[in-house]
Amino acid sequence: MPVAGASDFRTAQEAANFLRTLTPHQPRAALVLGSGLDNLSHLLQDPQTVAYSDIPYFPSSTAPGHKGELMMGQVDNVHLVILRGRFHLYEGYTSQEITFPIRVLRCLGISVLVLTNAAGGLNPAFNVGDIMLIRDHISFPGMAGLNPLRGTNIDELGERFPALNQAYSPRLRALALQQARKQHLVLQQGIYVHVAGPNFETPAEIRMLRLLGADAVGMSTVPETIVARHAGMEVLAMSTITNLCVDDDASAERPDSDEVIVAAGQAEQAYLSLLPGILSHLNSVPPGSQH
Repeated sequence: MPVAGASDFRTAQEAANFLRTLTPHQPRAALVLGSGLDNLSHLLQDPQTVAYSDIPYFPSSTAPGHKGELMMGQVDNVHLVILRGRFHLYEGYTSQEITFPIRVLRCLGISVLVLTNAAGGLNPAFNVGDIMLIRDHISFPGMAGLNPLRGTNIDELGERFPALNQAYSPRLRALALQQARKQHLVLQQGIYVHVAGPNFETPAEIRMLRLLGADAVGMSTVPETIVARHAGMEVLAMSTITNLCVDDDASAERPDSDEVIVAAGQAEQAYLSLLPGILSHLNSVPPGSQH
């Protein structure tokens, strides 16, 4: 797959045109499902499903709990795309490859992107099963040169130097908090740290991340956010706190991927209560209103 430049825009357009031939839907919003949240795909009414392997230029999803399918359908009055699985740096992909689906979504006409993930809890006030609304992020891979916008800028999608001081839409975060109150759900809010993985962090790294003011840590979401914001999409992102980070090197506790998937699944009902209310109100949010 091309890494960047005009050819990347061309391949994204080709993939989007392929998807248009499969559905009468004209989706405006997309939802990316994180680890353990695959059952949220049941939100869609009358879904049409296509395997990633059938979509031109799409990578293959290899992470545990990531189905590797794109679904198109409707939630109430909103036409929606759901990605059942995402891509990560630890799978061996480049930053440009893992964010290619986001550019396809933009070429398809998507203006609102909702991202979910599983994350380790850094904030001692968090509990396993909490959902954290992401207010901002820190990206170690991005600052180290693995930024998905590296290379020739795709002028058709966005400017060379996009601002990220409001990477996560204040308008959509307010909508999420409003819906959470209606459902009597508590949404935490905080700063998400992106690391490359695949290993879990050492106790010393956990202590460092806390000193930086981070509340949760994970291996995804930020590259997708950067590419989406570059292309003018509004972004709402939520982390499921699936384990509490261990900051004591003498502790016998150890996180594992099975624990992450099980804990994420336990938050499924909260998402099923929260997401329809958010999605059904998207038509009240002017598309492309945040730049």
